[in-house]
Amino acid sequence: MKSQTVVPGARAHAFKLGVSAICLSVLSACANYAGIHSDKRIATPQQFETDRSLPAEHGLWPEADWAAQFGDAQLATLIAEALKRSPTLEQASARVRQAWAYSETAKAATLPRVDANYTLTREQFSGTAMIPPPYAGAWQTENRGLLTASYDLDLWGKRREALKAAVSQARASQADAQFVKLTLQTAIARSYNQLARLYALRDIAVQEVARREQIDRIAAGRVATGLDTEEERQIAQANLATSRAAVAALDGNLLSTRYQLAALIGAGPDRGLAIARPTLGVGGVPRLPDNLPADLIGRRPDIVAARWRVDAMTHEVKEAKAQFYPDINLSAAIGLDAFGFGHFLTAASRTASVGPAIHLPIFDAGELRAQLKGRYAQFDDAVAAYDQTLIAALADVATQIGQIRSSDAQLVDATAAQAAARSADQLAIAQYQAGLTSQLTVLSADLASLDADQAVVNLETNRRDQQIALASALGGGYADPSTSTSTSTSTSPSSSGGADAVASTRPVASTR
Repeated sequence: MKSQTVVPGARAHAFKLGVSAICLSVLSACANYAGIHSDKRIATPQQFETDRSLPAEHGLWPEADWAAQFGDAQLATLIAEALKRSPTLEQASARVRQAWAYSETAKAATLPRVDANYTLTREQFSGTAMIPPPYAGAWQTENRGLLTASYDLDLWGKRREALKAAVSQARASQADAQFVKLTLQTAIARSYNQLARLYALRDIAVQEVARREQIDRIAAGRVATGLDTEEERQIAQANLATSRAAVAALDGNLLSTRYQLAALIGAGPDRGLAIARPTLGVGGVPRLPDNLPADLIGRRPDIVAARWRVDAMTHEVKEAKAQFYPDINLSAAIGLDAFGFGHFLTAASRTASVGPAIHLPIFDAGELRAQLKGRYAQFDDAVAAYDQTLIAALADVATQIGQIRSSDAQLVDATAAQAAARSADQLAIAQYQAGLTSQLTVLSADLASLDADQAVVNLETNRRDQQIALASALGGGYADPSTSTSTSTSTSPSSSGGADAVASTRPVASTR
């Protein structure tokens, strides 16, 4: 029988194969995310038909001081005051600072950590346990001082993806703060426009009181001469009282609107009493910018915020996937450990340790898979929220520009109707005074003139309100600062191990 000689190199090769087989067996038994995915992708403006509703008109995007187009210095002052003192903006600013602080915490987790610890322990050891004499049954003071260091190798990018997610959330908070600012500016401008409307309607109401007083005087003269009965006089006086009540109602609305403006700028109600009558002009000619749908995603702060949240969820999905892989943490410690104080600062009390720690999830009852499913669900929700925000923004712009065009057409006819109604009203009063017609005809003409005057004021104010809303719908002068240095990139949470560095500021997110 022949003997076999085993070559040392063959033994080493066999050992490596055995270790590899064991590792593969362990990994195959570990938790995995097979079958968990999402095919969602954020919508692009090109997906929606907008050529007819949002035609290119060679217009300009609103400037940051878009309210200046109405030529009222007081409006600009109110907006500037609100930007300095509004609690609403303070809240938004605080949320931004909180988000960036969280990103700094996430960044710290990617770097080495060094700590110093010192403990002083007074302890009586058991006389019948493992501690030998002379310490058994005695009280001892232990001094222990350690300098420790640790570092997570982050081989699969878990910490890096968490940092990217935190940064994206912080940028979303910044865009949210800009949206809050724009919303506040819009609310002040629209309330101020409402104040202008109330003043104009009050002027009409005061003029109506004067006309009703004239009709009452004519009625009194006709009753005195026997041309009319006391009934006509009572009708005239009732209409006069109604007109005076309308003036009082408008005065109340003016006061409440002043208080509302004061609250919007973050001041007390007395600040509203100091607001002078608005002197708003017509404003600029509204024309839509070219390439509006594509550029709007970088001009509307709410769209920018929604896009950053999709990007954040992309990285959170990758972070959740990295949880399935082994964690390797390096740690080291050096220090002094001694009983009593006499030996604490001696070389014999030195202690040191160094080594890796490896964590590998094998069986967790589905916890990691459930966590990843939750992240994918949050990603899908963020994509749907982005799509809805984009759709609403496009509809908002189309609605406002369509209403402005409609108001322009209505104003032509309303102005003509106003001129005719005023002429008919003056003629009816003259004929009534001459005894050629009845008070009923006068009241009918008067009501028609009143309605025509109010219609013109409301249309003019509505058109200005629509211009304000259009400036807001176009972003109010906001421009995403990240778009000037970055290009659109497709990001996928399903990238292997989450190790891809996604630096895009305009992510078109998808999952596979």
